[in-house]
Amino acid sequence: MCAQLTDKTINSSSFSTKFNGYKDLMKLRLSSLVVLSAFFGYYIAGGKVQSLELFYLLLGGVLITGSSNGFNQIWEKNSDKLMDRTKNRPLPTKALSSKEAFVFNIITALIGLSLLWSINLKSAVLGLIAMVLYVLVYTPLKKITPFAVFVGAIPGSIPPLLGYVAFKNDFDLISGILFLVQFFWQFPHFWALAWKLDDDYKKAGFRLLPSGEKDKKSAFQIMLYSAFLVPVSMLPWAAEITGCPQIQPNASWIEYITCNWSMYFGVLISLVMYYPAVKLYFTLESKYASRLMFYSFVYLPLIFTIYCFDLL
Repeated sequence: MCAQLTDKTINSSSFSTKFNGYKDLMKLRLSSLVVLSAFFGYYIAGGKVQSLELFYLLLGGVLITGSSNGFNQIWEKNSDKLMDRTKNRPLPTKALSSKEAFVFNIITALIGLSLLWSINLKSAVLGLIAMVLYVLVYTPLKKITPFAVFVGAIPGSIPPLLGYVAFKNDFDLISGILFLVQFFWQFPHFWALAWKLDDDYKKAGFRLLPSGEKDKKSAFQIMLYSAFLVPVSMLPWAAEITGCPQIQPNASWIEYITCNWSMYFGVLISLVMYYPAVKLYFTLESKYASRLMFYSFVYLPLIFTIYCFDLL
C-alpha cells in the first residue's frame, strides 16, 4: 500500500514538473501580453470581439510566441545556466530535455501557424516571419552585437500588425502606424530591462545595451528613443485614424479638445514615460531604469486602449 502511494506521489510530482516545465517554456505571461497587441490591432481594423476569427488569432498568436520563446530557450540553455534570472528555467534544471522541448515547440508552432492560416495566408506569413527573425536571427545576434535589439524589435512589433491584417487581409497606412508605435516602444522598454540586468547578462556574454555598457552613451539612446514616442503617439491623429477629420475650422477650443482628446492623452503618457529616461541620463541611477521599465509595461496597453476608445 505504501509503495503504491509513493508511486502515485512520484507520478503526480513528475506530471506537475513536466506541466510547469512546458508552461515556463512558453513564457505564457509574456506571450499573453504580446498577443494583447494583436487584439488591439484586430479591433482597430474593425473586427468584432465576439468572433471565432479573433479566437483563432489570439490562440495562434500565443502558440507561435510561446514556441518562439521555447526555441530561444533551447538555443540558450547553456547561457541560461549562468544567469540568476534564467537558471531555474526548465532546460537548465532538467525539468525538460532538449528533445522534449523541441518536439513541443514544433507542435505548438504548427498548430499556431495553422490557426493563423485558417484566417488568411498573410497572417500565417507574418507569424512565420516573426518566429524566424526571433529564433534564427535575433537570438544568435545577442552575443555578437547590441544591434540585436533592433532586429528583435521587428518580430516584437508584428502582433498589432498581425491583428490588423487578420481582419483586413491587407496592409495599409494604419497597419504601418500600429507597427511603428510598438516598434519604437520596444527600445526604452527593453533597454531599461537590459540596464537592470546588465551584470547578469554579462555572465552569459550578452551585449544588449546600446553602447554595451551602463554609461552616458547608453542612457542617451534610451532617452532619445523614449522621446521618439511623443511624435509616434501622434501618428494615428496625423493620419486621421483618430480625432475628428471633419471638424470645422471655426470650431470652438472645447470642440477641438473633445475631438483630439486621444492625441493629448497619447502625448501626455509618452511624456510621463520620457521623464524617468531623462533622469536616468543625468543620474545613471538604476532606480530610474526600474521606473521606466514599469511605465513601459503600462504604456503599450494604455495607448492602444486610448486609440480603441476614440474609435467607438
